[in-house]
Amino acid sequence: MGSTVLGAESVAAARAILKHQKIDLLLLDLKLPDGGGLVLLEQVKALHPDTAVVVMTAFATVASAVEAMRIGAGDYLTKPFALEELTTVLERAGQRRHFDMESRKLRERLRTQKGAGGLVGQSPEMEKLYRILSKVAFSTHPVLILGESGTGKELVARAIHFNGPNAAKPFVPVDCGSLVPTLIESELFGHVKGAFTGADRMKEGLLATAEGGTVFLDEIGELPLDLQAKLLRALQEKEVRPVGSTQARPISARVLAATNRDLATMVEEGRFRRDLYFRLNVVNLRIPPLRDRREDIAVLAMHFLERMQRESGVVHTFSDDTLRVMTEYDWPGNVRELENAIERACTLSSGPVLHMGDLPTQLQDFRMQRVPTTYASEQDDSSQERPGGGGDGGIVSIAEMERQAILGTIRQLKGDKLMAARLLGIGKTTLYRKLKEYGITEGLGD
Repeated sequence: MGSTVLGAESVAAARAILKHQKIDLLLLDLKLPDGGGLVLLEQVKALHPDTAVVVMTAFATVASAVEAMRIGAGDYLTKPFALEELTTVLERAGQRRHFDMESRKLRERLRTQKGAGGLVGQSPEMEKLYRILSKVAFSTHPVLILGESGTGKELVARAIHFNGPNAAKPFVPVDCGSLVPTLIESELFGHVKGAFTGADRMKEGLLATAEGGTVFLDEIGELPLDLQAKLLRALQEKEVRPVGSTQARPISARVLAATNRDLATMVEEGRFRRDLYFRLNVVNLRIPPLRDRREDIAVLAMHFLERMQRESGVVHTFSDDTLRVMTEYDWPGNVRELENAIERACTLSSGPVLHMGDLPTQLQDFRMQRVPTTYASEQDDSSQERPGGGGDGGIVSIAEMERQAILGTIRQLKGDKLMAARLLGIGKTTLYRKLKEYGITEGLGD
């Protein structure tokens, strides 16, 4: 889709256009014949907050960069610049504006769309998962649920159970990784009185207590080899023999298993029984990591925020920048990490809007790494020497650009570190840690 381009040679001409026409994207020069661009920027963001602004100037300084970004500019260009750089920056600004508009629409309507069993997500990957769930929920076959830590494997298991015909029967989760090895057999199969020291009464195993229901064996890859053999026999014969007993007991529970390990590799290495692997892997479900379904991140974030609001009665919302960074972040801890990050932000926030400073340090560091060329040129066009490359515009590392941005901002603000952290979009803890890395413990105000 094309764009209509309007030109204005002065602040007055720009005001006249903005008075009568809605502008989606403004490319603003800070040096105009009849005044400074920062004044116009401030007026534009006050009257038209949805307008995306890209600031450009040949007189780049830390002060102008910080001020422009503080007022609401989304990006920064230093003249002279190549056409490719301009195109990239404008495309990025357009994408950012589109994302901001979509995030606002998301707040206005029902914030989550729930799939089977409380699962949240509308991405193609989740739609595929829902289709498989609807089929396996009504079968009795074992299901192997695969996925990284934090992707929601137990939630998928619960969705299978509670959307099936035996939803009223017990659902028994077993974390194989947390059970004491010497007690796993007793937990799963039960024991009779006197079977071992401390067995002062009979105990029914988890496979038997879930009669007619579902046993969910989480982290099945942690199960010792000898117990893998006994579990295989129980699944094949549909009966268990409690520890110390000579009598077997029939079982009718369905078994679902999950792991974040590569079981096929473990089989090849002799660390997991091949026959048990094939027995559990009649049907397998692979849950996509959060980074592979980024369109679900905002929906999940709103879902968790709404749930916390119901629990606490406190209303919160995300700033556009916060929601955008969360969508770009890879979330190595997946949905669990996202949920914990939002819970932390709600706890630490001093107001209704959750900002970047309220998020965990790893997200703040990620945002710093993603900051565009805002501070790539902190000197003006004079003969000041550039760090790392002399006065000829040599290459500056990202780490050095970050250091210049932090130290330069603090100097401009006469040592006000809290304001510097806010303007830079990072947490104060991150700022102090960075200063410590630079060997600076005193204020930078001159």
